[in-house]
Amino acid sequence: MIPVKNCIEADVLVVGGGIGGLMAAIAAARSGCKNVVLMEKMHSRRSGSGATGNDHFNCYIPAYHGEDIRPVFRETMQSLVGSCKDPSLMYKFLKKSFELVQLWDEWGVNMRPTGDWECKGHALPGKPRAFLKYDGSDQKKVLVREAKKLGVRFYNHHPVVELARMDGRIAGALAVDISKEQPEFQPVRAKTVLLATGLTHRLYLTAPTPAYMFNTGHCPNCAGGQGLGWRVGARMVNMEFPYTHAGPKYFARCGKATWIGVYRYQDGTPVGPFTDHSDTDYGDVTSDIWNSVFEDVMATGTGPAYMDCSDASDKQMDYMRWAMKGEGLTSLLTYMADNGIDPQKHAVEFMRYEPILHGRGLDVSDEGETSVPGLFAAGDMVGNGGCGIALAAYLGWEGGHAAALQAAGQEFRPAETCENITARMALLSSFMERPEGADWKDANMAVQQIMSDYAPAGPRKVRSARLLEAGLNNLRLLRQKALAQMGATCSHTLMRAAEVLDLMDCGEALLCAALARKESRGNHIRADFPFTNPLLADQFLTVGLDEDGQVKTAWRPVRQAIMD
Repeated sequence: MIPVKNCIEADVLVVGGGIGGLMAAIAAARSGCKNVVLMEKMHSRRSGSGATGNDHFNCYIPAYHGEDIRPVFRETMQSLVGSCKDPSLMYKFLKKSFELVQLWDEWGVNMRPTGDWECKGHALPGKPRAFLKYDGSDQKKVLVREAKKLGVRFYNHHPVVELARMDGRIAGALAVDISKEQPEFQPVRAKTVLLATGLTHRLYLTAPTPAYMFNTGHCPNCAGGQGLGWRVGARMVNMEFPYTHAGPKYFARCGKATWIGVYRYQDGTPVGPFTDHSDTDYGDVTSDIWNSVFEDVMATGTGPAYMDCSDASDKQMDYMRWAMKGEGLTSLLTYMADNGIDPQKHAVEFMRYEPILHGRGLDVSDEGETSVPGLFAAGDMVGNGGCGIALAAYLGWEGGHAAALQAAGQEFRPAETCENITARMALLSSFMERPEGADWKDANMAVQQIMSDYAPAGPRKVRSARLLEAGLNNLRLLRQKALAQMGATCSHTLMRAAEVLDLMDCGEALLCAALARKESRGNHIRADFPFTNPLLADQFLTVGLDEDGQVKTAWRPVRQAIMD
């Protein structure tokens, strides 16, 4: 049995040290909570998709955009962050966004690097620009510093592997201390818990290099929060619509709005109708509007498609390289410099990346609470309002305040005695007792193969009841084999094995949701239901486990915004 450390207590336990988690911890502490604990799988100072930077913060600034919020709200709902979101939550976020921008600026994140508020990128020509251009290269260490000032206790290298639910509400969690070669269990009693573990990669075969599962556009986070919520019965939403991003071919890096050039075919013809010249204000929004463009042009033989910055001035290129550094694309800049790649002289081929759960996951209220009392969520693992840096900051902020307020009226309960906690201890210990067992990589690649074959993302690939049912059966068989055969040799491989189990939970939720959505919509294309049902236009499909552990799906109305 893996050794068990003494149980610790937290009024508010934050799981994940990314943008959402740090904002939640700061908010909870500022609300007067004196016992805030943050647990992070890696190290909070440089973890998550915002680890080395970001340069676009979705927001509404009255002095910049004007007194009418509605045009910015409309643009936000039509942008990358707006899809699959509750308008009510998005509207409240926009109303709060400038307050958060000002806080970050006050704390030391460079939110106006040109001297004033300036929005650029992810916008159609002539339309309001809703993404503040900022330098987020030091955002993580600034937020960590602010949290420490307020007394937040950090447990780095402590992934949470299970939640405790007692008498219908959250009571705590089980973490694993992986700071040394041999793991130790760390039980936690918590009055409230906020999950902020980021988006999910490694569920599908990696598009640029299928043999290398960590060549991903974002931080290769792995389903932790979604899996934790799923197993304690939290409702999930929009799981049937995995998101696909795009960027340089083979060298997977997001940040396509940071490029200022034009997407062109080999003969120089623009791929989209939105621009024909390099533009630091707008860039080329084609890939935001036509999400599958890079896959489509290859499938039809009209591609490849390239990012062309050959008409950009030296001043524009200096700006783009500066913005890439703020976005955290330092490895891409280094690679291009080392290999003599100059975007003014060399076109860079782009491609569509693999499906990920980015802004797909737990269904939350406008204040960030899930369907399980005492359990909150923030960031890219939220399914109805968590995609991107700004929304992670908002839900972390609101959720942290709400979690602290709720914790004040609760007592600690013996979470470490929960049956699912002790069962997870026994399961993970069995992996360590089986050092010669099957490798976690084999199980992970099998998950990727099943999901890619049986639940692919459209529009070029289709789903059907036959495919989805076969995929679900194969995934469940794989789970049985993994539980019986997977082994681990140290803290690192145990962490990866636990991640694979979370991925299986996400895969099951996605497959079940896709089966229940009997229509075609977005990148969910059903060969047996090829039409889009207008009766479902204002409905979200939820999926979760009932008290007996059975998968249940349901429809709920999209929450509409109430304008001031």
